[in-house]
Amino acid sequence: MATTFRFGTTSSPCNTAAAERAQLDEETEEKGNCDPDKLQQCPFDKNHLIRACRFPYHLIKCRKNHPKLASELKTCPFNARHLVYKHELTHHTETCEDRISVDTEDGGSTNGHCQWQVPVSTWVNPDMSEDWDKESDDAATPFVWGVNTVLNQKPEPSFRTPNTLPWSQM
Repeated sequence: MATTFRFGTTSSPCNTAAAERAQLDEETEEKGNCDPDKLQQCPFDKNHLIRACRFPYHLIKCRKNHPKLASELKTCPFNARHLVYKHELTHHTETCEDRISVDTEDGGSTNGHCQWQVPVSTWVNPDMSEDWDKESDDAATPFVWGVNTVLNQKPEPSFRTPNTLPWSQM
């Protein structure tokens, strides 16, 4: 990450970095949560600030570099980018910003039907003249589970057996 130096300011470098982070946060709030250039803080190393589009790859790399901390963190079921401590996971799942409510709060039908219903198929067979019973082969042997009808048939010999054995002349 590149550091910006501003000459002529009387503030310390720590305050300047904090002010820059606050300014970045304000800029990213205007663009929303979908901004790929939004900087996110790594849960494994607080000094890492990673762009949102590279964040999943960074999590994989940092998880390998910090195995002890990785064993203490759990992944949010609503957003895989959220890593929280095991004891905080239940609180996080209740308050996660990416959580989608399954209940219909906008006054849907009260007879128990959900808003998301599977549509009924309206497909119609274009060829109504085919009859599978007419096309079936009645002379074929019926299928029986566990019985191999091919092995029960006696094969016709297609080769001649030898008259002598190869090791008897030695």
